[in-house]
Order: sequence, then structure tokens, then C-alpha cells
Amino acid sequence: MRPRLIVLLALLGALLAVGGPAVADADGEPQVVRVGTEGVYPPFTYRDPDTNELTGFDVEVMRAIGDEAGWDLRFVEAPFDSLFPALDSDRIDVIANQVTITGEREARYLFSTPYTYSHGVIVTAKDTDDITSLDDLKGRTTAQTASSNWAQVAKDAGAKVQYVQDFGPGVELVVQGRVDAIVNDNIAVLDYLATSGNDQVKIAGDAGDEVLEQALTFRQSDPDLQQEADDAIATLTEDGTLAEISEKYFGADVTVQGGAEDVDVDASDSRTTWEVVKDTAWPMFVGLVKGNIPLTICSFVIGMVLAIAAALARLSSLRVLGWIARAYVSVIRGTPLLVQLFIVFYGLPQIGIDLDPYPAAIAALSLNVGGYAAEVVRAAILSVPRGQQEAATVIGMDYWQSMRRIVLPQAARIAVPPLGNTLLSLIKDTALASLVLVPELFREAQVTAAATTEYLPLYTMAALYFWVVCYLVSLAQGPLERRLSRYAT
Repeated sequence: MRPRLIVLLALLGALLAVGGPAVADADGEPQVVRVGTEGVYPPFTYRDPDTNELTGFDVEVMRAIGDEAGWDLRFVEAPFDSLFPALDSDRIDVIANQVTITGEREARYLFSTPYTYSHGVIVTAKDTDDITSLDDLKGRTTAQTASSNWAQVAKDAGAKVQYVQDFGPGVELVVQGRVDAIVNDNIAVLDYLATSGNDQVKIAGDAGDEVLEQALTFRQSDPDLQQEADDAIATLTEDGTLAEISEKYFGADVTVQGGAEDVDVDASDSRTTWEVVKDTAWPMFVGLVKGNIPLTICSFVIGMVLAIAAALARLSSLRVLGWIARAYVSVIRGTPLLVQLFIVFYGLPQIGIDLDPYPAAIAALSLNVGGYAAEVVRAAILSVPRGQQEAATVIGMDYWQSMRRIVLPQAARIAVPPLGNTLLSLIKDTALASLVLVPELFREAQVTAAATTEYLPLYTMAALYFWVVCYLVSLAQGPLERRLSRYAT
């Protein structure tokens, strides 16, 4: 058994040894700077509906800063709540996503010179007349992004906060009457109203008189990057580049201290529902082929290796192996997959294990599959009559020969149906990989839905893609079961 354990440990070591992204290039080459941004927060950061390319005010400002500073920019799209963990774990080098400077954030991060000045507004349902200021939010419920400064503003006003992934779903909760209001940036709200044409909500009032400052966010350990950004912003302010970008998106200069009152935001996306669905179908298919399917194949293969090893360890006469296998299965089955993903991707870098998004997602998904499938494999092995192995021993087979030629083929026939369910669950679980920066099918649906507010058709199409893949896998399961039935006793 020991040689096989060594092989298993070597597989795990190879998986965990995959290095993280390099930030600095060789001498003479532009410095690579990884920029974290949502891609679902128009007009600041979103996908152009015509080209599907990342664009927006923050993106163009960042590109101008990169050109001035001589950086080679690599944009990384992720949900806003994942951006700060990504920065902390050295997955990205800077956040460009309308991050408001607050005292709490200043204690932990470095900020560039502010490049946007804005104020908050309160959004309510159109027939709500008793909420017009922050004072009116006391005891009411608002929908906010968890790591946004607006969540804290709502809490300070005495509101109960329900957390959502981005602004669009929060508006839907207001329309449905599940929450009373949203507090958010006035420019983002104006863009949403112009794009969606939603007449079920309104701007009910200002969220205080304070003018808020937004800036690029860096780690405390990167003061040189911060200084280079400040120098670039100073130059771009002086030559009018920032003002020009602002006029393009807002019809006013929001880059000057105090902000602009006469902001005019055009719709960032004016396509019809059918055009949105048609244009998003291909990017979603690409996300499926490049993200979900490779993750499924790799994770299931590695997970089955782990499952067989854990099952055999449970059945081993060596107590230490049985204890390790039981602990592994217990931990995996007793913790959520989402938590496992975050531990592998955001937690392990703190102890020196830094995995790229794809290897990290595969590691977490494989460990999860192995933990659940181990008990399926063990039960299937135990279901094979013990006399089969004893008979194999009588004719001269050793333990591993009898397992490979007699027991495991029969166990495979028994294990296929429950393992098929495990595979189907894995296919759907890959949708969580976007939270650790892996582009996949559902992330594409989220990006477009956030920009267009076409939630029902896009999420339905995403569900259809997953269903088709799962259905095809189910069809393939039948012939496999019939093929393995020859091992029936």
C-alpha cells in the first residue's frame, strides 16, 4: 500500500506546487500590474455591449494611469466582495472600482489621490414617501453589497442591512418589497435608471451632505505603486485627460474636489431583451467550454483518485490510515464547498501556498469530490461478497491483484449510479468558481444581467446550459452501466 500512498501524495504535491502569478517582469520590460474590478458596475466598470470588452470610467482612468506610469495592465474581473480578499492574498495589485476612502480602509490599505468625487443617494420604491433622508432609515431594511462603504452608511443610520452581490439584485428586492431602500452612489443609480428604464423605483433623497472620495486601493506593502499612481494622476489632471474621460461618461467633471452637481449619465446598454440574450449566448458557451467543463473533468478525475485512496485507507488494517481517511471525509462533508474554495484560494497564500485561480478551483473541487465519493466507493467495495476475494487468494492472487481484477470491477458497477450523481453535482458546483476569479458560464450571465437588468432570461439560459450538459452526462451513464454489468455475479 505504501507505494500507492506515495503516488497519491505526489499527485497532491504537484497540484499544490503550481505557482501564483508573477507581478514584476524582467528588467527592461514594463511592470505587470494586476487590476481588480467588477465589470458589472456601469458606468464605472462594465462590458461594452457591442464588443464584450471591459470598459467604463474606472477602466479608462486606470488605462490612462497605466500608460502614464509605464505599467503593463492585466484586468481581473471578480465580484466586489472578492476584490479585497484578492488584494490581501496578492492575487491583484490594485483595485479600480470606485472604492470610497474611509477611516477603516485607510488603516489597512494605501489609497491614491482621489480621482472621483460623488455623493450618496437613497433609492426606494416609487410609492414610498416616508423615506427621504438617512434619518428615515432607522429600523428599516436596506440592500447593500457587503464590503461596500454604503453598507456601513446604512448601518450607521440605524438600518438593517440585507447583503446582495451587486446593485441590480438589490433594486429587484426593493421592487419586490423585500427591502425598503438602497443607499448607493448617485452616478451608479442614474446609470441604472437610464439603462433599465425601471419606473418602479426612484431617488428619494440624498444620503447625507458629505462628498465622498474614490481612489485606487493598494496593499500597505506597495507604497512605490501608490506613488507612481499619484504621479500619473497629477499629470493626467494637469493635462486635462481625467476631465476629458469624465465628460465622456458623465457630461461633467467628477474628478475635481467637491464633485459636479449637473451629472448627465446616458444608458450604458440600450439593447432589447432578445438582443441581450443573443449576444450573451456565445460568451456563456465559451465560459462553459473554457471554465466549467475543464474544471469538471480535472476535478472529477483527481477527486476519484482521492476517493479510492480514502476508501482503501478506511478498509486498511493500519489504524493510522483509517483515522486520516475518516478525518478527511468528516472535514469535507462537514464544511460548505464555498468555504473550502475560499480557504484554498484566499487562505493558503497566507502560509505560502499560492495557487492560480484554475489550480485553486480544481484543488478545492477535487478535495470535495474525493470526500463525498470516498464513502460511495467504500460502500461499493463492501457490497462485493468477501468470498470473491478469498477465492482469488486461493488461486494465487495477492491483495492488489484481487482488488484490481475481481473486487473493483464489481464495485464499479455498483458505484456508477451514485457517482453519477456526484458528477452531476460537480458540474453545477463549478458555477462557484467565479468567486475565486475563474471565468465561467454563470459569471458571464451575471456580468450581462448586472448591466442590462435582464435577470430572468439570462439566468434561465444559464440554467438551460447546465441542464443540457447534465442531461448528456446522464445519457452516457446508461451505456456505462450496461458495459459494467458483465461483472455482475
